[in-house]
Amino acid sequence: MFKGGMASMMQKAQKMQQEMQTAQEEIKKLLVTGSAGGGSVEICMNGEHHATSMRIMDDAMSDKEMLEDLILTAINDAEQQLSNASDEKMKDVAGGINLPPGMNLPF
Repeated sequence: MFKGGMASMMQKAQKMQQEMQTAQEEIKKLLVTGSAGGGSVEICMNGEHHATSMRIMDDAMSDKEMLEDLILTAINDAEQQLSNASDEKMKDVAGGINLPPGMNLPF
């Protein structure tokens, strides 16, 4: 009986690994847009954490320091959105298992 239970556990682990790989591929395809200054600066980022485009409104270019801050804020906003979307997708695959921060599956 133990062997049957172990085989079932291995099948579940393989299925979970396949689902994780699928989720990771879906995450790579994500596109998010971070913004700052009420939309004065927008940064688009893909699931591989690469910025793909940026839009800066004319009114944001009058103050260099403010523009730099807005760009950083928009990048951080995009990163946070990507992190939240990624966490949500992985939580769905993990079946609600709460994994410790930084623990990435598959092992």
